[in-house]
Amino acid sequence: MSIVNLLRRLGLSFLIGLLCAVGLGLPAAANLSADEQRLPCVQRLVQRQILPPGVLRGLDETVSQGNFAATVLRAFPGAFATANEALGLTFEAARSQTEALLMAALGEQAAMFRPISRSQALAILVTGSATPYQSTATQSLFQTFRDALLIPRANREGVAAALAQGYIPQLDRPQLLRPQQPASLADSATMICLASRDPEVAGTIAASQAVAFEPPPAIAAPSSELRGVWLTNIDSDVLFSREKLAAALETLASLNFNTVYPTVWNWGYTLFPSAVAERTLGYQQGLYPDLEQTGRQTELEATQGDRDMLLELINLAQPLGLKVIPWFEFGFMAPADSTLAQRHPDWLTQKNDGSLTTPEGTHERVWLNPFHPEVQQFMLALIGELVSNYDIDGFQVDDHMGLPVAYGYDPYTVNLYQQEHGGALPPEDPTDADWVRWRADKITDFMGEVFEVVKARRPNAVMSVAPNPHEFAYEYYLQDWATWVERGYVEELVIQLYRNDLGRFVWEMGRDPAQTARRHIPTSVGILSGLKGRSVPLAQIQQQIEAVRDRGFAGVAFFFYETLWTSETETPEQRQAGFRQVFPNEADYPSLEGGWQP
Repeated sequence: MSIVNLLRRLGLSFLIGLLCAVGLGLPAAANLSADEQRLPCVQRLVQRQILPPGVLRGLDETVSQGNFAATVLRAFPGAFATANEALGLTFEAARSQTEALLMAALGEQAAMFRPISRSQALAILVTGSATPYQSTATQSLFQTFRDALLIPRANREGVAAALAQGYIPQLDRPQLLRPQQPASLADSATMICLASRDPEVAGTIAASQAVAFEPPPAIAAPSSELRGVWLTNIDSDVLFSREKLAAALETLASLNFNTVYPTVWNWGYTLFPSAVAERTLGYQQGLYPDLEQTGRQTELEATQGDRDMLLELINLAQPLGLKVIPWFEFGFMAPADSTLAQRHPDWLTQKNDGSLTTPEGTHERVWLNPFHPEVQQFMLALIGELVSNYDIDGFQVDDHMGLPVAYGYDPYTVNLYQQEHGGALPPEDPTDADWVRWRADKITDFMGEVFEVVKARRPNAVMSVAPNPHEFAYEYYLQDWATWVERGYVEELVIQLYRNDLGRFVWEMGRDPAQTARRHIPTSVGILSGLKGRSVPLAQIQQQIEAVRDRGFAGVAFFFYETLWTSETETPEQRQAGFRQVFPNEADYPSLEGGWQP
């Protein structure tokens, strides 16, 4: 439509008044037909001071990332900041809220002055408006758009959320998103109007102009999938008798679980008869944790006699088809009053102020020095003994096979640092980047030794790691597990994503370290099924399983066994029925040796 015809239809005075108010200048004639019906939306955004009136540009011109992010923040005041506070997200490197929004929505794609693409605009809009993510993002996109494969992975969550909420303006061909096409001012403004919670703004665009969303069908349960559960001795009695152990394993097998991770190093003791532990601690094992801080549970331990819990578990699990991957739950951590801490004070590391302990709930913890050769030899001897003596399918460490960033100022570590830095002392700031890197690299080297011990003693055993998300693991626990994966030290990764919020849950899955690992080794997600006194609704667990499957991860593991069945509002029978619904079939354990493919 030409300018002349447009003037005839709208009226000269109306159009001139509108363009003056908006301050956009006359749009290019060739694009007026596409933009004509969007003029009321743009006008309303200017009236609401969401679009600045002094910007002289045509509706068909492109928008920068920074300008669009700032516009979204004005359109949804407080939404982004409130969501970040609720989720505990901070963007300390950002110099403004606009930069923080770009970092949150686009990650490495963020560039303040770069023209924004359609998929980037939708990702920014969803993040800035705190629109909830979808559990079936991948399914939704590929069902709706023929060019879904062109959507950058970093933008998919935002585009899927926008699709579900009706924020995406239709193009001339509804089945095309054109995700990498630059977004024009008119296009990006229409997205904001479709998303607006202001009825007068939303009313300027008919809902029929948005791409229609049809919820995808349920994702079929795969034939290869990790379905694991951690078995602990804290707030749990499943390991304390053969009868309870047998009942638990039979229940899990009947519900098509395929892997158990029993704790075998916890509270400063092994949970299997260990000659190494007996030489070092004076006790060959300790099944009962000192939860009441009264000392070793001598009477309870006496009831166990010579029982070998781990051998029992293996003999019970193997006929049921369950993989057994023992787990060092405490890693380098120990109770402050433990026999281990009392017998070997020289093995403990300390903070810059000389203190040794850190509170965890009602208990004080100390940390073994991961840089001390005697500590390393003790750990490697325990692991070697375990892997040699038991017919296990793998061995797992978790977030405690690291070190809180505040530690590392003990005399041994300070001297080691000085030897490698020309006599200089470690930085007083424990978060100093070089000091963090030096300690993390030492732990990485130790993990290489752990891997070698496991593979030398039992070549077919899987080396499994269950860390926190990488940024947190590295900055707070000196665990650079992305490098562990890169060096081949990890054969199974189970990232602990203990989140109630679906948005934070799927956001963590989309981070680069998780995505890189997922393309090289079986990478699964640890899901919180509950804690003592705090149950997790079955619906949330099922939604998170769906989200993991939708994003192509290898499976799930649950912390911890008893909480699978306990709830204030659901019976054990109802929860078991819920797991039977999401695990209706048997599934092979995914492993590199078994031919796993990403």
